Amino acid sequence: MDLKETRIDTALMYDGDFVQVHKDNVRLPDGKVSTREYITHPGAVAVLAMLDNGNLVMERQFRYALQREFIELPAGKIDHGEDILLCAQRELLEETGYVASEWMHLTTVWPCIGYADERMEYFIARGLTYQGHQLDDGEFLEVFELSLPEAIEWIRLGKINESKTIVGLFLLEKTLANWGK
Repeated sequence: MDLKETRIDTALMYDGDFVQVHKDNVRLPDGKVSTREYITHPGAVAVLAMLDNGNLVMERQFRYALQREFIELPAGKIDHGEDILLCAQRELLEETGYVASEWMHLTTVWPCIGYADERMEYFIARGLTYQGHQLDDGEFLEVFELSLPEAIEWIRLGKINESKTIVGLFLLEKTLANWGK
């Protein structure tokens, strides 16, 4: 069965600094016409930064859309044409002040497939050395360390409830468990 929907026409409804909102008319597999509204996003990286003591580098940050603080992994938007590893290295340094000597790409995840094309590239970073924060203008966050078992418990308790971080922590937990096998 062919499930593909074919664009008939498109309209740009909003063109922001880094997201756009589109409204397309599409032909459905059964020949009928419908509309699809979606956001285009440049993609982002998330870094599971592991200190030599085994703890993770985490962040506490206020998120305006939800008017509250969240506990998150270091992460950030991929600039147009930017290599994903270079983006991960840049974001880790900017947000946490750390550089890493060892990098491993874990996976790519699409977090919002119903309404956006955003992708999230996950990396593990090890061999960390602190060099100092380089936060972007208007960026405010608190950096702290947390053990993986405690982070998993914080998910259970609802203290960590942001999807990119939950996915990343579970990926890391499974990856570390399988490294010895």
